[in-house]
Amino acid sequence: MDITIHTTALPHDDPDASVAFYRDALGFEVRSDVGQGRMRWITVGPVDQPGTSILLAPPAADPGITEAERRTITEMMAKGTYGWILLATRDLDGTFAKVRAAENAEVVQEPTEQPYGVRDCAFRDPAGNMIRIQELR
Repeated sequence: MDITIHTTALPHDDPDASVAFYRDALGFEVRSDVGQGRMRWITVGPVDQPGTSILLAPPAADPGITEAERRTITEMMAKGTYGWILLATRDLDGTFAKVRAAENAEVVQEPTEQPYGVRDCAFRDPAGNMIRIQELR
């Protein structure tokens, strides 16, 4: 079987702030930006990995979501408990410094050696999504 990860999705509630974070703080390229206002679907990804993307999507746009579910999603996003992704780099300290310097990156955890054998750091993007970055060894 030949399966790859093509795209994963994270919610956004401010498309311009999300683009700025993923483009400027993480260095991703914007591959597509469809829609208007807050109802935009934006695809971003690492420049050197054209086959792997993150779709930044408005979570409340799905017509199958009830009003109660929309409220729950909004509350979870505000708390930072709705979406997350795990990234990796060979230069954790350099990556941490670059992301921390971005104006819209919220530091959650500085580079730390975890008891389970991984060194990582964590940020929240403008939508509250947890962005954990592990050091490749």
